[in-house]
Amino acid sequence: MDTIRVLSWNVNGIRAVLKKGFLDWFDEEAPDILCLQETKAWPEQLSSELLEIPGYKAYFSSAERKGYSGVAIYTKVEPTAVQHGFGVPEFDGEGRILIADYEHFTLVNIYYPNGKRSPERLDYKMRFYVAFQIAMDDLRTQGKRLAICGDVNTAHKEIDIARPKENRNISGFLPMEREWMDQFFDSGYIDTFRMFNQDPDNYTWWDQMTRARDRNVGWRLDYFFVDESLRNHVSNGWIMPEVLGSDHCPIGLEINV
Repeated sequence: MDTIRVLSWNVNGIRAVLKKGFLDWFDEEAPDILCLQETKAWPEQLSSELLEIPGYKAYFSSAERKGYSGVAIYTKVEPTAVQHGFGVPEFDGEGRILIADYEHFTLVNIYYPNGKRSPERLDYKMRFYVAFQIAMDDLRTQGKRLAICGDVNTAHKEIDIARPKENRNISGFLPMEREWMDQFFDSGYIDTFRMFNQDPDNYTWWDQMTRARDRNVGWRLDYFFVDESLRNHVSNGWIMPEVLGSDHCPIGLEINV
């Protein structure tokens, strides 16, 4: 049995994190697959050192708007197919979605919208969640086994946020957002980190303006989900708060195939 090691990281700008030791970190970790969110770049804006990392095939999905959103997958094993988007133009145009088929599972890399900016963006976020789940349920009906990662932009439970009471009216911890996550898990998806760690104070995002990371006043916004068919194949799930370079830290998943 082989173990596939997958890492996911919202880098808050791939060109920015390049200047902060990204390639050294990548070389040291050497995951089988690395998923990035919020790359904020079109491939033609990237140097060869990011486009052609030895031993990896790279895939990018970019927003129509320059310097915004974007996701990427670096993978040692070439997928049998890669899909950009859900087939819903209003969501696909923001470069938030990559779906890669492998022999034993389908990997979905998502940068979910942030709802803090305006009521309109919160509505967009909630509609994105619905479209996302429809797309995932459709893949499951096709017999796909799903591993899903990304910046979900919502902390699920009070244990997933340092100051729940102060943030209950802030997008990212609103009852409607958390209720969507409840029903998502109830419909057959698993939060892999909580399979292995039930402790508080485990976060993946910290506000840079207030130096919240120094005090670990954070939010757990980044997740690996699997559907029930992969549950028994998950051998580890973890957070890497020691890794700097972004306002988010990487997360990891190991799958036995």
